[in-house]
Amino acid sequence: MADIREAFNGPFAHKEGPDYQWGPYEGKVPYPRPGVCPSKITNQPGRQFGSTKDFPDAVLQFARGHPLMWRSVYPTMRQPLLVKANVPYRLKQIVVDRVEADDGQYDIMFIGTDIGTVLKIIALRTGNSLETEEVTLEEMQVFKVPTPITSLDISVKRQALFVGSSVGVAQLRLHRCETYGKACAECCLARDPYCAWDGTSCTRYTSLSKRRFRRQDIRHGNPVLQCLDQNTSVEDLDVTEERVVYGTENNSTFLECIPRSPQATVTWLVHREDRKEEVKLDERLMRTEQGLLFRRVFHHDEGVYVCRSREHGFTRTLARFALEVLPGDALIELLARDDAPLDGTKGYRAWPPCPAIRSTGPIGHSRSWFKDIMQLIGPSNLPHVEEYCERMWCNDKLRRKHKNMLDKYRLAHDSARKTRNKGSGERNRTPRHVGNQQL
Repeated sequence: MADIREAFNGPFAHKEGPDYQWGPYEGKVPYPRPGVCPSKITNQPGRQFGSTKDFPDAVLQFARGHPLMWRSVYPTMRQPLLVKANVPYRLKQIVVDRVEADDGQYDIMFIGTDIGTVLKIIALRTGNSLETEEVTLEEMQVFKVPTPITSLDISVKRQALFVGSSVGVAQLRLHRCETYGKACAECCLARDPYCAWDGTSCTRYTSLSKRRFRRQDIRHGNPVLQCLDQNTSVEDLDVTEERVVYGTENNSTFLECIPRSPQATVTWLVHREDRKEEVKLDERLMRTEQGLLFRRVFHHDEGVYVCRSREHGFTRTLARFALEVLPGDALIELLARDDAPLDGTKGYRAWPPCPAIRSTGPIGHSRSWFKDIMQLIGPSNLPHVEEYCERMWCNDKLRRKHKNMLDKYRLAHDSARKTRNKGSGERNRTPRHVGNQQL
């Protein structure tokens, strides 16, 4: 605030000279000084100013011709704390929360965008230099509809952030420590001043917690030093489960892998036989923020793909995929082959089409995105792939439905047959001693 007061008490900006360039105004400033609120200090003997309407015309004319101040107001480090370039949004609102951490105070910025998201960012100084490091702790999608955020407010008592827009108001927690993982290293790498490792989980930091179990390193985020006595070995954190993913020749395949931290660097490795190498990217094979995309997969792409993240020298495995590529003819044979009937008879029977996919209403339109993506990717056999995916979406539901209907039909058929056989037997049987009985 002292910097702001100094700027408004300084010279006004003024355009003058033959080139009409900006410069400081060095002439006489009328009294009362433009920008000063009327008060007892501004009153003159015999002339009192109840409002700015009572100011002399010279003051109002000067204010119209000099709307800017010459001195600028810079950030504390005389440079921007946050710079965002080439992003699909614009920053609209900001609130700041000052948080007490284990190694000092930190200012956490909550920034609202024009697409309904909130960025949770902290700016850290690196060493003794004036440079700052921007750490994006979270990027939260608040509203499903991309709408500009018009207001932000922090409730320290509730530990909540209130987000307002034209579609409504949402309440978010200031800290979501449980989302940073279940290991000391992951909690330390998050570098969130709200959170710390308490010996068993990543929870909210409090100065009253036991120091010998508490682990937190906001400035450096070094899990090796902080979690030396904890369960932080790479073998314990690595994902050992291997998922099998099937792809079809000349069609697209996607391997999903999203790191927990936005600051992590993701690398992909592929294992084939005894060789292990980094995945080579090109126009056909692309790496996205969500994973690895094969725009067109070939048979020689088969192998075990490993997704690894690296942050502050700490590397861990996030996912493993065993990619198996089916020949293009196999998909056609799979679609041409109908499922066997449930009654055990010979022959094959095709299931009816999925009504949710074939309909022309809103449900049918909700699946149109798949056609658009497949056309962009350019598969070799779009109708077959589309039919295959449609059957995968509703196959289990239809199977259960038709099985239940067939079971009911069998039960009713068996019951009717037994009743028919029983009635026929009663009619054909001759009662004994019918002549000796009286009705």
